[in-house]
Amino acid sequence: FSPAPRSTPAGPGPGLAAMAACYQRFDPAAYLQYNYTPPRADFDRKDSIVPWKLACLHRAFTEGDMSGELLVDIGSGPTLYQVLSGCEVFNEVVLTDFLEANRKELRRWLQGDETCSLDWTPYLQHVCKLEGASAWTEKAAKLRQAITDILPIDVHRPQPLDPSVLPPAGADCLVSCFCLESVSPDLAAFTRALGHIGKLLRPGGHLLLIGALGESFYFGGPGVKIPVVPLGEAEVCTSLKETGYTLIRLEVYTLPQDMRVGVDDVTGVFFAKAKKD
Repeated sequence: FSPAPRSTPAGPGPGLAAMAACYQRFDPAAYLQYNYTPPRADFDRKDSIVPWKLACLHRAFTEGDMSGELLVDIGSGPTLYQVLSGCEVFNEVVLTDFLEANRKELRRWLQGDETCSLDWTPYLQHVCKLEGASAWTEKAAKLRQAITDILPIDVHRPQPLDPSVLPPAGADCLVSCFCLESVSPDLAAFTRALGHIGKLLRPGGHLLLIGALGESFYFGGPGVKIPVVPLGEAEVCTSLKETGYTLIRLEVYTLPQDMRVGVDDVTGVFFAKAKKD
């Protein structure tokens, strides 16, 4: 994979330009440390946030209502957990992110580089346990084989990805975790972005959306405070409906006090499974 040029958000108002500027200081290694190590990623605790997310994704992918060839992850960041179950259902997985720093982190894992900022082995092992499979090394190999590209994306553009990278009908499934609310200056921009990514999905295709509830900021690195659109369950449901999705299920996780570790002010997390009309 050759590093793709960074795109800049297009669209109305200074809000998007300010968001883009904020992200130039994003530190993938620090972000992973803040959110993807214990207590938030404690696989021995049932109430830890990461195992909850992995269980939601595992259930959604194994219900038997999703099929096709292509899964696209919107705004992957420097993380892989969100496609660990999906690569069992879809043969091709495309990862995307606005920042080259995040795409570089993902490429390092894909190429088996030992200098990755996080060891994904416990994640692979946990998902294998959920699936009743034993060999996490096989899962890692399968995921590496399934990932066909890591592309730049801009969810604020009406066409977030180059149309030539997708089949004419669109992807069969989209996953997006903690992306749209953390790159949008307000609720209207969040809803527009949801509509933009919907253009990448074929009619009848599924969207799995994970996001923060009640969050107004998070740290994307030491001293890098990034504003977030504080969402409630009602806003999530309304935005999905307005942008042409039928909600199948919404699940909510409330953060225990010791998961509130000072790197954000999130109070809960939602998981939505929806279908494009």
